[in-house]
Amino acid sequence: MILSTSMPGQIQQIIEKFWDPWIIFGFTAQFVFFMRFVVQWWESEKKKQSVIPVAFWYLSIAGSLMILVYSIRRQDIVFTTASILNTLIYIRNLMLIHNKKKADRLVS
Repeated sequence: MILSTSMPGQIQQIIEKFWDPWIIFGFTAQFVFFMRFVVQWWESEKKKQSVIPVAFWYLSIAGSLMILVYSIRRQDIVFTTASILNTLIYIRNLMLIHNKKKADRLVS
């Protein structure tokens, strides 16, 4: 990418980093992860009480897996470990939700 030569070198490097596909992927992963809060807030506002919809957990898993891929690529052990543990917790929450729905169907 060619930028103005009058631009200081550090600023040019920062701007060029934003065009790195892995940086774009990392920001996209953070956006997906952030969207879970938007979904949770939206549902809570509609119901006028705090609600955690199932979509929250699916977005949590998607965002965590994307962040996991990004953190492995960046060789960041802290985010890699956190993403793995978070994903396991999110999957367990979905298992609990689906087990409850299954039990509720058997009772009715």
